[in-house]
Amino acid sequence: MSEAVLVTIAGTAATIALNRAGVHNAFDDALIADLTAALADCERNPAVRAVVLTGVGASFSAGADLNWMRGMAQASEADNRADSLRLAALMRTLNFLSKPTIARVNGSAYGGGVGLVACCDHAIGVDNAKFSLSEVKLGLVPAVISPYVIAAIGVRHARRLFVSGEVFDAATAARIGLLHETAAPDQLDEAVDRALHFLAKGGPLAQAEAKQLALRVGGMTRESAERVDAENAALIARLRVSEEGQKGLSAFLDKRAPDWAG
Repeated sequence: MSEAVLVTIAGTAATIALNRAGVHNAFDDALIADLTAALADCERNPAVRAVVLTGVGASFSAGADLNWMRGMAQASEADNRADSLRLAALMRTLNFLSKPTIARVNGSAYGGGVGLVACCDHAIGVDNAKFSLSEVKLGLVPAVISPYVIAAIGVRHARRLFVSGEVFDAATAARIGLLHETAAPDQLDEAVDRALHFLAKGGPLAQAEAKQLALRVGGMTRESAERVDAENAALIARLRVSEEGQKGLSAFLDKRAPDWAG
């Protein structure tokens, strides 16, 4: 395991911090693998009652890493599908973790970072954070994270944000359901500690069952998620190698506007 994530355990809570502050905690292969492994370790550890997910530095997560994206832009459709399935497995692991999860959103979240927030049971963000699902600006779609984002904010808000790619603030994120609450930066830890205080009062078995109950009644099971993940991985792989996707990725990596931008 690399140092792409840091794990600390205090009492019965594990904190997993994305540790790529120099690139705003952007996703690459190492971070995806390390975060998936860290979540699996927390799942197996009976001493861990709750998991807090956060970022090191000023950002929560900027989404995809530039070098990672450059590699995927040059990869085959099959390799892109395999890559997307690894990200899908991460999101699925977080979403269905049996322990309660809290997103400590210490800064802005874009793309896959928004997916991580949506996968957590309780999301608390700083009030100056910014959010965006900007994939359409690259000729792509937020395919892998879509089930979790739609479950968090609803189809209506998702339709608007998926097609516009616009940046929105923490107040909007709270209004549409991506965040449950916001806090000033110097009060974020107090808000997280308060959430952990209430979680500590519940029975761990009952909490695990309650979480799965909410997901199941809401229409999301691990089996259904796996089927959707396979479809969405195929979709994003196809778009990445498409003419529009290649043009969009190239424009983004070259720091210029794509042909279609108004």
